Amino acid sequence: MSRFASGWRAAGLLLPVTSLPSPYGVGDLGPEAERFGLFLRSAGLNFWQILPTVPTSPALGNSPYSSFSAFAGSELLVSPDNMALRGYLRPGELEGARLPPDGPVDYPQAIARKTALIDFAFARVETTVLDSPPFQEFLARHASWLNDYALFVAAKAYFQDVSWVRWPQDLKDRHDPALAYYGNLLRRAILRVKFGQYLFFQDLASLRDSLRENGVSLIGDAAFYLNHDSADVWANRNLFCLNSQGETALQAGVPPDYYSETGQLWGNPVYDWPAHRASGYGWWKSRVQNDLALFNWVRLDHFRAFSAFWAVPAGELTAAKGAWRPGPGAEFFETLAEGRPLNVVAEDLGIITPDVTDLRRRFDLPGTRVLQFGAGDPTGLSIHCPFRIEPDNAVYSATHDNDTAVGWLKEELSNPAKKALSELAGYAVTAENVSHAMVRLAWLSPGALAIATLQDVLGMDETARVNLPGTPTGNWTFRLPSLKALTPAVAESLANLSAIAGRDNYDHPNLLNYGEGN
Repeated sequence: MSRFASGWRAAGLLLPVTSLPSPYGVGDLGPEAERFGLFLRSAGLNFWQILPTVPTSPALGNSPYSSFSAFAGSELLVSPDNMALRGYLRPGELEGARLPPDGPVDYPQAIARKTALIDFAFARVETTVLDSPPFQEFLARHASWLNDYALFVAAKAYFQDVSWVRWPQDLKDRHDPALAYYGNLLRRAILRVKFGQYLFFQDLASLRDSLRENGVSLIGDAAFYLNHDSADVWANRNLFCLNSQGETALQAGVPPDYYSETGQLWGNPVYDWPAHRASGYGWWKSRVQNDLALFNWVRLDHFRAFSAFWAVPAGELTAAKGAWRPGPGAEFFETLAEGRPLNVVAEDLGIITPDVTDLRRRFDLPGTRVLQFGAGDPTGLSIHCPFRIEPDNAVYSATHDNDTAVGWLKEELSNPAKKALSELAGYAVTAENVSHAMVRLAWLSPGALAIATLQDVLGMDETARVNLPGTPTGNWTFRLPSLKALTPAVAESLANLSAIAGRDNYDHPNLLNYGEGN
């Protein structure tokens, strides 16, 4: 019997790690993250969903969905306080890294100061770190991706950040003599990269253990596609649709629809699924196993592409001339699951055909429903309407791509939609109460898992939005000034709502199939 058809119900909050308060300019995996876990426990919640924790780039708008690694962690999320607790830094050495505690994330300053701290700590341990058994164990455990990633990052810096397709031919093509030469030439920089990853993985393991002690599971997030200029594409060219020069041959996107006559052209290289199949899906297995060792559950972005994906020839400026191609389908998930349940949330939004739903349900994966897509539907026919959401789904008040409930009500809802929402809520919905209405509708829906953004729990307006899709700048900067707004009254309200909605019966240990490790 499906885990979700058998009465399994739980609830949690969505908050990016970068949005936590911090004296270092950006939220991190340190003390404030652990305090947030304590709040979740006090509120009777079982889940904290975050965004991808992979490295980001200012050149790509600091988006966690545009990374140069599917495996590595972002040094921005390393906690200076934890570095001091572990003896890498002295408390007084943190002062120079401090930034104003409130206001949006200051990426340039946060990157510069966090990098300087890690550089300083590395200089202190550089001559001894390779003799450390925990560090040696870390290197061995992650060797399948870490060596390529560290060389990629060091080489990018050495060649002044140009794409790997413009590196010297022998390194671009990964000839063994070139790998050995640059591995030796850049050995200090490579070790520094590995040390930064060691700090990140230490912090994440510590946070996960703290959350587990409080009965809270961590939901990670995995973007489906990768940037062309990434360590994974450079190290695994045969697994992507590239030409003989290593350039993208087929681009990712989605086809034209009601909202866009030309579709969406994302530009990432699509996967060469026959090559993945021939390798036993080894790269993907490593990726998912890595994520499920770091997180209790993982949200898989763009799930529909596992059934069929839209591929656009290189050189096209829009997605209009693309075509559907078959994804790996059931064979892929059979290989991943190996007979065990997969703790994966499928992001099945967009153009969803019956084959996509059949694939998701065959492997007992919760789908994704978003109340902002259906709670204001005057016809009541949307699959995102609260009363139409089926149990085998995770229901969200909103996602990181949506406005807050307050902003949504003010900017996006027509009068008929507002009337429909008021009918669902049972009272006239206004800017003052819409956030509560959306959280309550999510909790009372039939969906097995209910997730609200923290902004909606706190009734925040549109200035607290995380991301506006299609805009290249100004996103991913929302940050709470402090956790003081998470009062006992807020916790009690959430706990009472969870009890009323039957979301306080989550059997925590029996659903954790992965994970002790990094």
